[in-house]
Amino acid sequence: MSWLWAIIVGLVLGLIAKAILPGKQQIPLWLTVVFGIIGSILGNSVATWIGVNDTKGIDWTRHLLQLAGAVVIVWLGDMAWVAVRGNKQRA
Repeated sequence: MSWLWAIIVGLVLGLIAKAILPGKQQIPLWLTVVFGIIGSILGNSVATWIGVNDTKGIDWTRHLLQLAGAVVIVWLGDMAWVAVRGNKQRA
């Protein structure tokens, strides 16, 4: 069940990250989910490192760090995707 939650959280964070970033990102939906999951893991790691990963109530700081991680990973991943695939449009 944890994999299902990871995919759902990755999808949500990836889509929010794409909405936050200016312009249109060229990455496909499946890669958005993967980048969202990686960003979530990155955010959790930073939250653990600074000691805010498990607090009473809702962990707002951890969630914001997860979103920030997703934004960074989606941004970097989109740049890498465009560099590798070029700026081709689907036919």
